[in-house]
Amino acid sequence: MAEQTRTRWRAIATRWLGLGLAVVISVVTLGLGLTGRLTLYISPESIWFACVGAVVVLAGAIWSCTLPLGAETDHGHDHGHALADAVAPRRALKLAGVVSAGVVASGVVIAALVLPPASLSVELATSRADATGPVFAAADAPTLGVADTTAFGVGEWSSVFATATRPEAYDGSTVTLTGFVTRGPDADAVNLTRMVITHCVIDAQPAAVPVSVDAGESGKGQFSTGQFSTGQWIEVTGTVTADSDGSLRVVPASVVEIDEPEDPYEY
Repeated sequence: MAEQTRTRWRAIATRWLGLGLAVVISVVTLGLGLTGRLTLYISPESIWFACVGAVVVLAGAIWSCTLPLGAETDHGHDHGHALADAVAPRRALKLAGVVSAGVVASGVVIAALVLPPASLSVELATSRADATGPVFAAADAPTLGVADTTAFGVGEWSSVFATATRPEAYDGSTVTLTGFVTRGPDADAVNLTRMVITHCVIDAQPAAVPVSVDAGESGKGQFSTGQFSTGQWIEVTGTVTADSDGSLRVVPASVVEIDEPEDPYEY
């Protein structure tokens, strides 16, 4: 009787690791997709693929439930007591590995269920700012210069600011950009920052453009260093200005505090 109970619990654990976790992840994926929050984790172009994959997993899970409990580990033959004794240490090591992996995987799934979806933090943007080069660093005037700059986001302008060989070509361009406030390399420098995603949040890179600030009190159409806290989302309307040293910056005409957008990333 005790052996039957152990066998049953072993079968339940096996089915949870092989089927239960996949089902939960699939349900979470579909839920995030239907509510429009899956873009907090992957690019919009990949959403259809993730949702189709989740549906396939659920269909496979439904079919797998037709198998009797324990069929996953029933190989249909007896290896004998001598062979069982020989492989016992290896089986114990395998069991320890499976249990450890199961605990970690279960923790990840439970966290996905309990914790609300959240965008990447300003701390991550700050930590990655010095570890990565300019976004789209290979692009330059031949590519970006022919585009309609009115459609540029922070990511495109960040690349222009970092790589343009003819910065004067962008002097006077009007911009309306949204992002969150981060501090620049100097104490009185302020950047407008956005996280740029290629496929998913794992490859997210921070893109930033410098915004001119007023050293004194902020007035109409100006921007002071203490006006907004780090991480505050703002909308900046202004003009791109090329300095004599070839550097580019945004001179704001207006800066408005906003809430974090429903889709906080650029792609």
